[in-house]
Amino acid sequence: MTQVTVTKARSADRERLATTFADAFAEDPIFAWLLAGKPNTERRLERFFRALLRDELRQPDHEIYVADDGSGGAIWKGIDRWKTPISSIVRQMPGATLAFGVRNRRPLQILGVMEKVHPREPHYYLETLGTRKAVQGKGLGSAVMSPMLERCDREGVPAYLESSNPRNIPFYARHGFEVRDPVPLPPGAPVLTPMWREPRTP
Repeated sequence: MTQVTVTKARSADRERLATTFADAFAEDPIFAWLLAGKPNTERRLERFFRALLRDELRQPDHEIYVADDGSGGAIWKGIDRWKTPISSIVRQMPGATLAFGVRNRRPLQILGVMEKVHPREPHYYLETLGTRKAVQGKGLGSAVMSPMLERCDREGVPAYLESSNPRNIPFYARHGFEVRDPVPLPPGAPVLTPMWREPRTP
């Protein structure tokens, strides 16, 4: 397992985290569908994650963690804070438009469907987890996720995520997440798999 120090991210970490997430999701099925065949995948994803992180880092009850070298990170939303407010959508829109295109309705479409089926029970929401491809499979994903999983167990609170890539499901399962029915995306979209984790008792 990779030896790494994980800390809460600050505004100064935004650029390197955006670059890391873009690298991590460059071959992701859901993001490929969202980009609808547009070129320059990583550059577009950097724009998207830069806008997302700018907004997330200003939310006092969201928990964002980063590896000391910037090669991995995780974005968590607080209990009952999983729904994206209109104000956040407006702030993120310029970056999302640059990434996905002006006429591309898929990003808002998928967000609406995800939120429609999102669990209403109190939980922490793992919105994004990503590590650079060069270090994947070396324990870094577990490291950046562990502070919040430990908090879930300590507080007795469940956790929830959507896996955008089927190959990541076994990884999440090892950490106690269980598969739920797929998010009902439009025809032609890849599978988006919700996963729920009950807190573990000591």
